[in-house]
Amino acid sequence: MRQFIVALLVVVAVNLLLVAPEWWMPYTDFPYPWLATEMVMMVGLLWMLPAAWAGWVSGLLAALLLLSVALALSDLGTGLALGRPMNLLIDLPLAASVEHLLRGAIGGPLAWLTLALAGLGLVALMIALTRGLRHLAPAPGGLPLRLLGVALVGVGLLLNHYRDAWPIGLAVDSPALIRFSDQAERMRRTAHEREVFASALAASEGPVQRSMDRLDGRDVIMAFIESYGVTMLRDARYRATGEAALADLSESLVAAGLSAVTTTLRSPVQGGQSWLAHGSALSGRWISNQIRYDLFLNASGPSLIRDFDAAGYETAAVMPAITDPWPAGQRWGYDQIHDHAGIDYAGPPLNWVTMPDQYTWHYFQTAIREPAIDPLFAELALISSHAPWTPILPIVDWANVRDGSVFQRWADAGPSPGSVWSDGDRVRRHYARAVDYALRTAGEWAARDLGDGVLILLGDHQPAPLITGDKASREVPVHIIARDGALLADFLSAGFRPGLKPPKQGIGTLADLRGYLLAVFDGGQENPVLEPAPAKGAVAPSPH
Repeated sequence: MRQFIVALLVVVAVNLLLVAPEWWMPYTDFPYPWLATEMVMMVGLLWMLPAAWAGWVSGLLAALLLLSVALALSDLGTGLALGRPMNLLIDLPLAASVEHLLRGAIGGPLAWLTLALAGLGLVALMIALTRGLRHLAPAPGGLPLRLLGVALVGVGLLLNHYRDAWPIGLAVDSPALIRFSDQAERMRRTAHEREVFASALAASEGPVQRSMDRLDGRDVIMAFIESYGVTMLRDARYRATGEAALADLSESLVAAGLSAVTTTLRSPVQGGQSWLAHGSALSGRWISNQIRYDLFLNASGPSLIRDFDAAGYETAAVMPAITDPWPAGQRWGYDQIHDHAGIDYAGPPLNWVTMPDQYTWHYFQTAIREPAIDPLFAELALISSHAPWTPILPIVDWANVRDGSVFQRWADAGPSPGSVWSDGDRVRRHYARAVDYALRTAGEWAARDLGDGVLILLGDHQPAPLITGDKASREVPVHIIARDGALLADFLSAGFRPGLKPPKQGIGTLADLRGYLLAVFDGGQENPVLEPAPAKGAVAPSPH
């Protein structure tokens, strides 16, 4: 009896391990299966095989089960964070980013302790699963038990085959088989997409001459606001804060004699991997994954950096969040790269955020723009609105910013990331306040210092589905701000609208932005997006 009870508990536990992640999967049409067909087949397999094989078969099944659960949890994690399932071919490098984010949120020692405990937990689970499955293997038995094992394997295969049919589909699913098959299909499609994209790059446009005559030597600043998506302006939970921030921004611009036009463009990412959004906007190509990003950099294809360089502009990147070596910056072709180590900042880090946006703007203006001799094209990454969205600073008197030590008083301000993220409503409030700060800070800088320059102020991507919901658009606002009304008017024919409020319908993707800018600034319409769209399913979930 004891052996039977233990075996029954193992069956229930392993079945729960398989089906439970499906209950929370954000992109499945059937979130509540209670029976995994693999559980039926595993019991049958252990019964039908010779008892002498039970040890190594249990270990093999435990490893496959653990891999399946890891894939399911990875799909769940990337679904909640990035709005899509995991793709092994493109997402393995993100492990370092997870460690970096964890270290920034809770500190290095605690982050490493967390990862070490997770590793030990994985080993313990592997041992427990192997021993548990070993309990399912009966003592040496005769032909009837083996035949029953064969029957169970057959039942499991039939249930898997008809898992979408009524009424079986009401309660039965095959989580492990789905994870393995989906992952293999995503990798296959991504590999095909890599070949298509590489071929398109090989046939891409050659070097071109740029004059940017329409700008008449004006500086152009492209500033990405982290996590600034249309959710901030369309979701009822954030709309009031977003509209108030835009109203304040508009008031600052009008007082300074500046005007704006606005549209929305679709980002290739959500919740993270901002560099793919930056790369799409700069290159004029749809860079939706790391493979495309690396291929583009290896090909040294045309981009806004090289467009402005050809027109005699100095080019600069201001990247306060980059704390490690950044060889990609050199490959983009910037004349100047100002990463965290290269920015003279005497203030405190603010959890993941290395410095507040106000200091980034101040540093850009005083250390880069004012000393520049040639016209300047600069890309800025504004990170105060990056998760975990705590603390949120006030805007201080710009005359007091200096070396950033004025921000020292907020070194330990605000709640901890753990306390913010433990409450869904609280983290959403902090998100709205962080984007509000980013917009207002950008508006104050523009009113003070933009002068006759052109500011392209845009979001990089929507925040994670926790903030937006599972089915939110990936559109991000794009504001073009300048004193020259005639220059801005040229964008209206492309679908931009006057002012800061975005239109209801977007006009393409971030990969189209380069073409829109060149059509106005350089006076020649072109479509830099030469390759087909990514293969369907390369990073998207498969329906079940």
